Amino acid sequence: MTTSLNKLQNLYQESKDGALKDFFTFLKFESVSSEIEHKEHVLQCAEWLKEYIAEMGFTTELWETSGHPIVFASYLEAGPEKPTLLIYNHYDVQPVDPVELWESPPFEPTIRDGEVYARGAEDNKGQCFYVLQALKLLLKRDGTLPINIKLCIEGEEETGSAGISEILKHKEKELQADYLAIVDLGIRKPDKPAITLGVRGMVTMDVEVEGSDTDLHSGSHGGIVYNPIHALSEILSNLRDANGKITVPGFYDDVIPLTDTERSQLNLDFETMEYQTMFGATPSGGEQNFEPLERAWTRPTLEVNGINGGYTGSGFKTVIPAKAHAKISCRLVPNQDPHKIGKLVADHIKSLAPEGIKVDVDVHPGVGTAVRSDVSSTIIQAFSQAYQEVFNDKTEYIFEGGSIPIINELAKASNSSVALVGLGLPDDQVHAPNEHFGINRIEKGSLIIARAIEVLVGK
Repeated sequence: MTTSLNKLQNLYQESKDGALKDFFTFLKFESVSSEIEHKEHVLQCAEWLKEYIAEMGFTTELWETSGHPIVFASYLEAGPEKPTLLIYNHYDVQPVDPVELWESPPFEPTIRDGEVYARGAEDNKGQCFYVLQALKLLLKRDGTLPINIKLCIEGEEETGSAGISEILKHKEKELQADYLAIVDLGIRKPDKPAITLGVRGMVTMDVEVEGSDTDLHSGSHGGIVYNPIHALSEILSNLRDANGKITVPGFYDDVIPLTDTERSQLNLDFETMEYQTMFGATPSGGEQNFEPLERAWTRPTLEVNGINGGYTGSGFKTVIPAKAHAKISCRLVPNQDPHKIGKLVADHIKSLAPEGIKVDVDVHPGVGTAVRSDVSSTIIQAFSQAYQEVFNDKTEYIFEGGSIPIINELAKASNSSVALVGLGLPDDQVHAPNEHFGINRIEKGSLIIARAIEVLVGK
């Protein structure tokens, strides 16, 4: 353990009780960005975060967007001769449904077996919070920061980042940085350090299938009209072949396979039994010609995320619904344009409509492109050293199958090289009931961020 790391760890231990109290306050805000009834809660969370960071000595402001505001903060005391690190997080969270499956209320943080349970505990309030604690540690020890730091904490990551995307071109001067750290990723195992070298892009859409002007009695009209639920099921089933390959014409045209060099950098080991035990699921989905982690990390997907239509209450209602709906998302790999893919999928879905069925597809404007980082870059190597010091183990390199829509746009606007880092674990129940994040990872994350900052200036 380095002398610097040892001192930082001692400082953290002195402040950990107060930090945990502040973390709980952060988690209590019901900052669900996708639900209009939580709009005021989202704003309250942003205001609290702005003031919390201001008390640390940062210059802070709220950037208004077409949706929820961005918390932007800067500490530039190191001066223009020192590098600038821009750190990205988000303070918005996913909805809590189904709320009845939570073992404790989702916005009343609870500790069980060293884990904090709450919506946003990991994604992304936990990871955002340890960034702030890292900066607090450095400021407490030295009275200043060794490099310039900028923070960009948005409130719409969970809904596609449309607001921040719209204002980036007007904020390029404020965002200028040498390096960009996206602190919203994870590691595969709790005792193994890892840095993510890539994430997939994304496009989402709503599908509406309509067969009549109103719901119809299934006794009187069954066998005459085409049931929209049947039509929707048939359309969706035709989007893949028997081997899991997506059948949308042109979907794979721009996909570039992994090079041998890229493959050699990654740990693609996959433990089937461990996966089945952890998630209660068999890894049998996707394109069967590829190994599980290749499918999850390096191949595009098309998933049905929700279906509804007809009567779903208790009892029974013999009805042929007028409409049925589905929600679809596509995860994309480098060189795939989300706008192009969205149109290809929408057009193909419409082309599959049976006679007498009207199909409408609404492709959402919030999209993201896939990201790849250079393992030899200064920022990647700084974080690699920091992870290695904190874990006392060699850092491995992985990909992530999820998406953070704004990364490439933010990197371009800030003119910076990117590192994708974090301490999330596969079983943190992100986006699900009983989301949780380990108290020990708040400490580890704080130390990693602090040490990476120091390594960037050679300390």
